[in-house]
Amino acid sequence: MAIRNSAKAVIFKDGKVLLTKNLDNEGAFYLFPGGGQEMGENLQDAVIRECIEEVGQQVEVGDLLFLREYIGRNHEYAEEDAHVHQVEFYFTCNLVNEFDAKIIPNHPDSHQIGIEWVPIEELLQYRIYPKEIKKFIINHYHGERSPVYLGDIN
Repeated sequence: MAIRNSAKAVIFKDGKVLLTKNLDNEGAFYLFPGGGQEMGENLQDAVIRECIEEVGQQVEVGDLLFLREYIGRNHEYAEEDAHVHQVEFYFTCNLVNEFDAKIIPNHPDSHQIGIEWVPIEELLQYRIYPKEIKKFIINHYHGERSPVYLGDIN
């Protein structure tokens, strides 16, 4: 199986971060908007396209914030994800227009049931993947330095 690149958006506003809300057999979980890079597409264009698909909003892409690998066989869902190796690029992004909750995403992920602004100070209380990124997001929001390369984390 090939290594897959994924471009993700980290969108802050008023002490909150925008996440997609998803549902599986364990309940609700949250992800950063974004997804797979397509052949011939640069990472910035991928995150723009994915935000339109998943949150229905145009974004302006800023700096690369984090790079995370996910090697499925090394983590809690190894039985299902043994064949997965994904490299995720997390970019700071800003909404181009004022957020409009009435806009419905045109191509949400299969488990996606909505989008939600989650308070930064409450991130540790939410089931967010990757789990380890929560502390780095909180640190970044408070102006603390974090490594860019986070390694193979979940």
